[in-house]
Amino acid sequence: MRSPIVVPEFGSAEVTFSLWLVSPGDSVYEGDRVAELLVGAATVDIVSPLDGRFQEALAQPGERLGLGQTLGFVVEG
Repeated sequence: MRSPIVVPEFGSAEVTFSLWLVSPGDSVYEGDRVAELLVGAATVDIVSPLDGRFQEALAQPGERLGLGQTLGFVVEG
């Protein structure tokens, strides 16, 4: 199963993607930190939604993102 990593709901309507902490093909576990976002002056960790492999990065550093936007994908297994 392929699961999206999405921008969670924040008080702010727009966030900035900071960096990926994993690369495509890396093993990840549910709750592992996989990316960082900038929300105002705060850095927010984004975690893997499930155990598996990080498959694809869609967001790039410096990119402005909306709430609910897909950052990348994890494949179960």
